[in-house]
Amino acid sequence: MITADSNCDLLPEYVRENNIGIIPHYYDIEGVTYGDEKNLTPKEFYDLMRAGKMPTTMASNPAVIRDTFQKYADQGLDVLHLSFSSALSGGHSNVVCGAEEICEEHPGMKIRVVETLNVSLGEGMVIMKAVRMKREGKSLDEIADWVEQNRLKFCVYFVVDDLFHLHRGGRLSKTTAIVGSMLNVKPILIVDDEGKLVSHDKVRGRKKALNSIVERAVEGMGEEYLSDDWDLCVVHGDAPEDAQMVAAALKEKTGKDVIINTVSPSIGAHSGPAALGILYMGKKRG
Repeated sequence: MITADSNCDLLPEYVRENNIGIIPHYYDIEGVTYGDEKNLTPKEFYDLMRAGKMPTTMASNPAVIRDTFQKYADQGLDVLHLSFSSALSGGHSNVVCGAEEICEEHPGMKIRVVETLNVSLGEGMVIMKAVRMKREGKSLDEIADWVEQNRLKFCVYFVVDDLFHLHRGGRLSKTTAIVGSMLNVKPILIVDDEGKLVSHDKVRGRKKALNSIVERAVEGMGEEYLSDDWDLCVVHGDAPEDAQMVAAALKEKTGKDVIINTVSPSIGAHSGPAALGILYMGKKRG
C-alpha cells in the first residue's frame, strides 16, 4: 500500500484510480479548520486570501495517522509512506511516530516512511514513480530504496506573486518584502537538497520570471530526462491562464505532456495567490 499526505497535490482522479491513501494536512481560515471532510475549493480559498484573510496551517493529526495505518494493519497490508519535506512541516515526524506505534502493536507489519524532501507535485511525482514501480512488480523495499537514492533528482522552480506571504512564513524579511514589492521583483525559489524552500534568484516582472523558470527547467532536465518518459508538472495558486501558458511553452520545448493542478491550501497559505511552479526530473536541484 502506498500512502502520502495531502500536500502532494496529486489529481484526485489519480489518487482514486491508484488507491493511494492520503493523510490530510490542515488549514484554518476565519476560525474554521479544513482538511478532512470539509474543504474549500481552490478558488474559494484563494479568493479569501485576495480579500485579505490570513490562513494558518497545521500538520497531520496523530490520531488520523494512527487510524489510517491501523486500517491497513487490519487488512494485513504493508505500507510505504512518502512524505512532505520535514524542513517545511511537522507532518513527517508525526507519521514516523504513528508508524512506529502501529508496528509495535502489529509485529508482523512493515511501514516504511521515506521523506521525499519535496513539496506539492514534486512530492507527487515521486509517488507517481512509486506507483509505476509497484505495477512493474517491485517490492516495497525496492521502491523505497530507489526513492532514497533518487529523490534529489525531483526538482522544483517556484515563482510567487506577493512577497508578503513569504515574509509571514518567515522566508523573507519585512524590509526585503517591501523593497521587492516596490521594485516588482519576483523571487525564483527552489527546494534545496535539505528540502527547504530557498531563494535561488530574483527577476523583475512576472512575465519575465515565468519565462525564466521555463528556460531553467528545460535546461535542468538535460538530455537524459528530456528523452525519457518522465513526468513534467505545473502547479499554480489559482492562476489557470498563466499555468496553461507555461505548460504550452514547456510542451513546445520538450514535446512532453504537462500535468497541471492547483497548489493545495496548506501550501498555498504560504505561497499565496498566483504562485506558480514547474516540477521536473533533472540533474540536480537549482
